[in-house]
Amino acid sequence: MHSQIHGIEEQIHIRVAEIVGPQNYKVWFKPCTQFAFADGILKVGVPNIFIGSFIEDHFADAIQSAAAKVLQAPVRVAYVIDPVLFRKLRKNQLNSQAAFIGQAAERMARESFGGSGNGSSNGNGNGNGNGQGHGPIVAQPRQLRGRLDDFVVGSNNRLAHSMALGLVENPFADSTPLFIYSGCGLGKTHLLQGIANALSDTRPDVRWLYVSGEDFTNQFILALRDRKLDAFRHRFRDVDVLLLDDMQFIANKKATQEEFLHTFNAINGNSKRVVMASDAHPKMMSDLSASLTNRLVAGMVVKIDRPDRDTRAQILRRRTAISQHQVPNDVILYIADKIIANVRELEGCLVKLLAYASLTRSEVTLDLARQALEDHLTQTSKLLTIGDIEQHVATYFGLTPADLHTSRKSRTVALARNLAMHLARKHTSYSFPEIARYMGNKNHTTVLLACRRIGVGLEADAEVTWQSAAGVQSRKLRELVEIHEQHLFQKSAT
Repeated sequence: MHSQIHGIEEQIHIRVAEIVGPQNYKVWFKPCTQFAFADGILKVGVPNIFIGSFIEDHFADAIQSAAAKVLQAPVRVAYVIDPVLFRKLRKNQLNSQAAFIGQAAERMARESFGGSGNGSSNGNGNGNGNGQGHGPIVAQPRQLRGRLDDFVVGSNNRLAHSMALGLVENPFADSTPLFIYSGCGLGKTHLLQGIANALSDTRPDVRWLYVSGEDFTNQFILALRDRKLDAFRHRFRDVDVLLLDDMQFIANKKATQEEFLHTFNAINGNSKRVVMASDAHPKMMSDLSASLTNRLVAGMVVKIDRPDRDTRAQILRRRTAISQHQVPNDVILYIADKIIANVRELEGCLVKLLAYASLTRSEVTLDLARQALEDHLTQTSKLLTIGDIEQHVATYFGLTPADLHTSRKSRTVALARNLAMHLARKHTSYSFPEIARYMGNKNHTTVLLACRRIGVGLEADAEVTWQSAAGVQSRKLRELVEIHEQHLFQKSAT
């Protein structure tokens, strides 16, 4: 039966390619969609809401026609966010970015250590002429996307925004590190990029460097391979402000953690600043070394919560003004009431509504908003999703959601997978087969057994152990479940 369904999905892909043409299929379907047919519904997995909206707006008829042709019957189609595709797309984007930065780092290393003897730069092109043979310390990159002027401030993020403004106004007031954490799409990256852009605009004398955890890791590996650690350390440590985004990426990489710890100590020891962002509190990243965790929690740790209704409405008004469209206030409030998970989804729904209005040549009204967003609101009616649970559990154990979808049976992966399945079954409306399909197309008995194992462990008040980058960890299973439930549901009603 499974092979038959798998064959149906492949046939639908082939039929879609014939209808939309090879170029459209190569761009929009081959890397960006995953079909899953079950219970009379064809689920079209997409990496994010923007791609999903485009495919639904432009190729919905093609998908319906292809599915009906293969199955010889009308088929209901639903569009869902697939975390595996999201991770794959993000990884490809970051790898491209890391390759570009790695090439720039190599060029910088050649300039810095090529014997030019042109003196060290202070970040804005002014050398001090000390003749030590160092080239540019930090090549200030192009303007980043996020700006503090565009950041909508509410009760959920006021402290984080205030800390960012304070750093820009006086970068050298103290050397206290700043650690910002939140769920996906709530503004961490926007704040870090806003700090970088504001420093460029108002403090050109300040040497800063913005980099993601994956970029830092890739450049470190490149430096090790090419024996250019001195150039790597010169680049990252001789700065006034280091901005590290997506820090959770280095949580399960022992050598990278150790290098970053030395980088952190070098910058902090020179009374300079380190600003970091992550999906989780330092203590929630179990694979983070104890020494690094202690240094992070000794600084300023700030959480960004989900925006409240007024803030969500203000975000929509700001985006509407930027797009120069007219959107009535009742439509703004309707979207703000319905979409409460994160800012990206909020903005994505607005983009979809405006695109729908443009395609149908209609004015934006409340009835049109209900019509355009009906499918999306139906699919996201439950605030807590399997994707949320997977991401949270994976981050805690220093893994990725893709790790949970594999057949690996190491103690850490097995425990994380069982815990995620237990939480998904307990806190979502998905059935055992649906959870199994979502988490790597597994058999439903895999989920059933996972839930039984967790249930038995909870009844016995068992203790579980797993391997992390910081060594073997252990905790009561009951406490582990409570920790994840507490963080998953914290302020979920905001």
